[in-house]
Amino acid sequence: MKYLDEFRDPTLAKGLLAEIGRTVTRPWVIMEICGGQTHSIMRFGIDQLLPEEIELVHGPGCPVCVTPLETIDRALAIAAREDVIFTSFGDMLRVPGSRDDLFRVKSRGADVRMVYSPLEAVKLARENPDREVVFLAVGFETTAPGNAMALKQAAAEGLSNFSEIVSHVLVPPAMEAILASPDNRVQGFLAAGHVCTIMGWEDYEPIAARYQVPIVPTGFEPVDILNGILKTVQLLEKGTPGVENQYLRVVQAKGNPAARAVVDEVYEVCDRKWRGIGNIPNSGLKIREELAAFDAERKFKVENILTEEPEVCISGQILQGMKKPDECPAFGKECTPRTPLGATMVSSEGACAAYHKYSRRGLS
Repeated sequence: MKYLDEFRDPTLAKGLLAEIGRTVTRPWVIMEICGGQTHSIMRFGIDQLLPEEIELVHGPGCPVCVTPLETIDRALAIAAREDVIFTSFGDMLRVPGSRDDLFRVKSRGADVRMVYSPLEAVKLARENPDREVVFLAVGFETTAPGNAMALKQAAAEGLSNFSEIVSHVLVPPAMEAILASPDNRVQGFLAAGHVCTIMGWEDYEPIAARYQVPIVPTGFEPVDILNGILKTVQLLEKGTPGVENQYLRVVQAKGNPAARAVVDEVYEVCDRKWRGIGNIPNSGLKIREELAAFDAERKFKVENILTEEPEVCISGQILQGMKKPDECPAFGKECTPRTPLGATMVSSEGACAAYHKYSRRGLS
């Protein structure tokens, strides 16, 4: 298949591995930000093929995983209401809250529906004027434009029965939080290619300069990832911080101006709590004040909900690249895809789910 098979070409992959081996002269720790990249690395065994000098650690680039527990619990409280049709992408339905998840709430009679587009939720609001329709809008910069367009459309149609729970998070502030941590081990980044498709890569330049690290926007296929690792290692070995774009076929310096414009029209930057990590200043998006009528958390007054995170779960340390999933005492035991303690085990982009699916160390 054009634009896919060539990025899984074994000959190209072997050549890149050989070049990485010739280039590296000392140990380096590289973080792949995106959970999609983590799953590709696990699926194709890339981390096991690399020279022993290179250690890959897994970052917080799984939007499902970092959605704060408070947001999940508020969503559950709203979803349980009789007057609500609660809509969400499928990857959020099994994310555990303090005591429940959306599937369990649905099993007790709540009207919880999986949608493939936020515009489906707008359509439901149009077709059910006597019901409140709520959409759970989570994700990085990648999904923000579509969710913003849905809210904008609902506002244009005067659909006062539509609202969103917004928990969008931004990648650059999270990278800065990791680099500024006294426990940081990360020396270079593979940046998330799909995020850069929307936002471009210019916002990474001041981070690379401030912390003297290389940042390489990278795709998701094996050749993409190996090429991104090679570029990162070359910059590390030269002692040259900066941004170098691997994902040339998709990513441009300024990203997608039209998508960025609609996000800025509907949302504004705010401080955001990340599950397992804590509050990161200016790392999230919230609905602008002039569109507050479409903010589900305000509409249903669920701000003051107490949360309770499992003590044994170390997902926060995993999301910051401090530990690997198989270092968690609950991994593969109390915590499995069927009985997840944290979102990193249930999400399709979660690092724990990747380790479990591809039978990495620690399973019992």
